[in-house]
Amino acid sequence: MIEKNRLKYMLLLCAVLALFSFGTSETARAFSNQVIQKGAVGDDVIELQARLQYIGYYKGTIDGVFGYSTYWALRNFQKAYGMPVDGLAGPGVKAKLVKASKYDAAYVKSMVASGKKFTYYGGTKKQAPKTAAKKPVQTATNVPNGFSQNDIRLLQQAVYGEARGEPYEGQVAVAAVILNRIDSPSFPNTISGVIFEPGAFTCVSDGQIWLAPNDTAKKAVLDAINGWDPSGNALYYFNPATATSKWIWSRPQIKRIGKHIFCK
Repeated sequence: MIEKNRLKYMLLLCAVLALFSFGTSETARAFSNQVIQKGAVGDDVIELQARLQYIGYYKGTIDGVFGYSTYWALRNFQKAYGMPVDGLAGPGVKAKLVKASKYDAAYVKSMVASGKKFTYYGGTKKQAPKTAAKKPVQTATNVPNGFSQNDIRLLQQAVYGEARGEPYEGQVAVAAVILNRIDSPSFPNTISGVIFEPGAFTCVSDGQIWLAPNDTAKKAVLDAINGWDPSGNALYYFNPATATSKWIWSRPQIKRIGKHIFCK
């Protein structure tokens, strides 16, 4: 009799637990227990990117790699929903994402596995809750794919070291010249390679490359890597008041911005 009652008790307990699990199934299925942060890879990141993309915050490829664009998308989501803005997907952030979005794991993972560039999932525009600030949120497209955090930082330092006294347009133009060199077969194909090429930039020679960039330089870099090129596709620039190279004067000149002349 005791064993029979114990069996009934166990069956009742299992039923209660099953009912509880069913009621919270969406949360239980969402993510793992780890805090997702920049540099992470795998299924958790795929779900994070998909959910952020579903509600319009992430515009990049769903690839399961937590890079710079995923980081900024997450920060913008946190800001819009009144959470601490740290770029970390902990329990609170994940719970908020689950409530604000949908995630079809089988479909998303099949698209990722197909090898095709998967950059559209959901279709709803960003809708911040009523408690969110009324000002528009800067989206993750401001930090495009293809650059590491170190790349961005180094480019910011170069712009600050080379052009912090120049007008804003001139600072964007300096960043654009560096990016143009990456695309040119005549120069190294990485940001660090271009910047540290011997004799290429004064800020490297005099050590100013290691100065901490200000907000203006940071913004100028983002504008440049998003496609603004005030230099007119220049590969060189120089200050005519301080230039000592006769060769630089032989380059076809495009325009002058501030103290710098930009050349082909």
